[in-house]
Amino acid sequence: MTKQRNPFDLANNEAYKRWREQKLTDYPTSLDQLIVEIGNPRDLRQSEYDALMTCCRKSNMAIWAGLSGHDSDKNIIRRLGERFGLHRLDHNMCADNDAITSLTVQPDALHRGYIPYSNRPIAWHTDGYYNQPEKQIHGLLLHCVEPAAKGGENDLLDHEIVYLQIRDHQPAYIQALMHPQAMTIPANQVDGEILRPARSGPVFSIASDGHLHMRYTDRSRSIEWRTDPLLAEAVNYLKALLNIPSPWHFRGKLDAGQGLLSNNVLHTRSGFNEDESQRLLYRARYFDRIQGT
Repeated sequence: MTKQRNPFDLANNEAYKRWREQKLTDYPTSLDQLIVEIGNPRDLRQSEYDALMTCCRKSNMAIWAGLSGHDSDKNIIRRLGERFGLHRLDHNMCADNDAITSLTVQPDALHRGYIPYSNRPIAWHTDGYYNQPEKQIHGLLLHCVEPAAKGGENDLLDHEIVYLQIRDHQPAYIQALMHPQAMTIPANQVDGEILRPARSGPVFSIASDGHLHMRYTDRSRSIEWRTDPLLAEAVNYLKALLNIPSPWHFRGKLDAGQGLLSNNVLHTRSGFNEDESQRLLYRARYFDRIQGT
């Protein structure tokens, strides 16, 4: 996509207006509109693939509801990702050896202190916001093997819709959020050892293929914002958009055999309680974006 045609270029209002109209036309207003019933997630029918792609092209996400139930085979999420052109997995620190993460309560030394491996709620974020610029997460899949007995719901929000709302309100906010040092995640240190250096970067950026990317966390601690009054206004407005319900906010809970296919949209997770069965979701993070979106 050339700069002259890119709707996310602040200097190109005509391209933005065309994109905005297309984006909002027939945009989903309920979670049910994102759910696609499938049979075998390891081998999608063409009609199932097409239905999932239609959702992702419009809203950057879709929910598959398959027949795998409590099957814990990781090939379910791996094969489904490959079907959509997702291959380059992020081998992040707490991922399993195959780079697919088992999201379950894990109190061991490696996982202790990291909220995804506890039953605590997780605020709005996109995955990999602490990664270096060349290793940003563009594709995100979740697959539920065992839901929590109570809680564990996700809120979902398309980052392009958030961009649209902010740009309509005040384009200068977008410019502030695109500053290369807008948001800094301090270094991750444990017992004096630096596990990950501090990472700075923009909230919104335009990827090399012309698509919009967002890195964000709603955390209030262990985050540093660039000192800039306009950026402070922009962040406050962004936080308000995230926390005020709208027709574009989707909330639901993945059941066994269901999963999220997305271009790393904004999401949360509520706290949860378990019974005799331990909650288990698989998470796959990719440097790729869903092919064809």
